[in-house]
This record gives sequence, C-alpha cells and structure tokens, in this order.
Amino acid sequence: MFATARSYRVAAGSIDALMHRIDRDFAEALTQEPGFVSYQALEIGHEQVMTVSVFSTREQAQDSNELAARWVADELADFEIERLGVSGGEVMVSRASEQALVPEHH
Repeated sequence: MFATARSYRVAAGSIDALMHRIDRDFAEALTQEPGFVSYQALEIGHEQVMTVSVFSTREQAQDSNELAARWVADELADFEIERLGVSGGEVMVSRASEQALVPEHH
C-alpha cells in the first residue's frame, strides 16, 4: 500500500463548507478509483486542511494527487485554496479498527 498526504491553505469560505463539499463530491468519487483503500480529510488549524489517501500501488496513489489537483482547481475555486505540499510513500505499518470502515460524513 502507498499513502499520499496533501496539505492546503484555505483563504476564503468556511472549513465546514469545504469539508461538506469534499465529503459530498470528492471523497465518494475517489472510492471508485482503482486500488482505493482509504481517504481522510483533516482540519489542521490556521485555515489549513490535510488529506490522506491510501491506494494499493504507488502509481494509483500518484494518480490520486493529479485527480485531487484537477478537482481542487475545477470545483473549489471559490475557497481560494493554495496547495502547500504533497508527500507520500509506502505504508510500512498499518492498523485500523472496525470503526475505520464506517464512513465519517461532514
């Protein structure tokens, strides 16, 4: 498995409204991508959010970065989002409870 983390600064609108749109539109679409394992979106403070995507292969994880960049540009212009960084790598240790399998909606 491979994970990728993307961080963003949100210059306009509310984090709640942004998370609702991510949940409603992007997260559901991402689950249909080949190799999808998991996705989380986090508020990390100071008008910043981070997303974490996990896919079966490195290529699929990298493809998710391109998909996210296009989606942010096309669908979230009203939030004036700036991508701060992208990092990722092979998942070396992983644990999850049954709770992790229940979608969290905002």
